[in-house]
Amino acid sequence: MKLLFRWVISSLSLFAAAWLVPGIHAEKNSWTLFAVMAIILGLVNAIVRPILKLLSCPLVILTMGLFILVINGITLWLASYLAVNWFHVGFHVDGFWAAFLGALVVSIVSMVLTAVVREESARP
Repeated sequence: MKLLFRWVISSLSLFAAAWLVPGIHAEKNSWTLFAVMAIILGLVNAIVRPILKLLSCPLVILTMGLFILVINGITLWLASYLAVNWFHVGFHVDGFWAAFLGALVVSIVSMVLTAVVREESARP
């Protein structure tokens, strides 16, 4: 059940990023598009993100963790590339700065929605 909540939260945060960031475009604006993109982003975050964090560890330490935002942008950009070219999902990210801002929006919306879900599930 927790995985389903995380999947829905990721889908909603990707919808918010596509709605707010001008460089992110979704072709159909359907929930299936955002659900599939959430799966692709989750797989990229599970496989590629740890490798990027390991390789850029000195930069993360030097910037006191702010380079993680760049890594998040790169993973969103890579997930969009894989979605468009391999899986033919219409979720386009125009460039790095759109990916950076989109990853920032995805992170903030996910954090807020996760906090809301935790508060509601903690109530008796």
